[in-house]
Amino acid sequence: MNWFEFCPKHIENKYELLVFKDNQPFLPLTDYYHDCLGRIDKSSALSYLKCLLPFFKWLEKESYYQGNRVLWNDPQEKVRVAIEDYLMHEMKCKVHDKNTFRFVNLTNKSPNTISRFLSALKSYYKSMIRLKQYLHSNPLIDGQAILHSYKEEIKGVRDDKPRMPSVAGTEEAILHRRLTDSYFKIINEEWQPQIIDDVDLPYQVYQAGKKVNWSLREW
Repeated sequence: MNWFEFCPKHIENKYELLVFKDNQPFLPLTDYYHDCLGRIDKSSALSYLKCLLPFFKWLEKESYYQGNRVLWNDPQEKVRVAIEDYLMHEMKCKVHDKNTFRFVNLTNKSPNTISRFLSALKSYYKSMIRLKQYLHSNPLIDGQAILHSYKEEIKGVRDDKPRMPSVAGTEEAILHRRLTDSYFKIINEEWQPQIIDDVDLPYQVYQAGKKVNWSLREW
C-alpha cells in the first residue's frame, strides 16, 4: 500500500512530506514531490503525487512484461508496456499504435484524470532523470516527434539551407499543427464542467486576493 504523510513541523527533517510503501519510506516519489516544489506550485505537486500513487501500487501488484513484474526504473520499453496496460485495463482507455507513439482514446468509462495522470508521469520521469535516479530515456516522451519537429523547423525552401526567420517573409509559414512530444497522445479529450464542492474554496480565493492586493473591481 502506498500513501503519504506530511512531516510534523516540530520535527526537524529535510522532507516536508514522506511517501510510504509497505510502511517504509519510498524515496523516489518523496524526492519527486520535493523536486516539483521549486518548479510548480505545491497544490499541483500534491495533485500529481495523488495521481501517481495508484499507478505505483498497480505496478507492483499487477504489471507484467514477459512474465515479470515491471519496476518503475526499468528500461523505457518495459515501462511503456506497463503504462499502456494500465491505461487500457485500469483507466478503460483504448490505445492504438501510430508510428512511433500511441493514440489514447477515452471511453465513457474512463476517469477524467487521464491527462493529469500522463502529465504527472511525464513530470515524474523528468525529475528522476534530472536527479539521476532513472538512467534511461523518458518513456513518456516520443523522441522521434522531437526529431521530426526539429527537421521541419530548419528545413527551408532552398536546398540544403536552413529556414529563414519568419519575420523575413521569404519562407512559407509552417501550416501543420505541431503534435505534442508525448508518447501517449490523447486524441478525443474534451473539457467537461465539474461541480466544485470544496467549501474552503471561497476563503482560499479571498486569501489569495488579499496577498496580491486585489481591488474591489477584481473581487
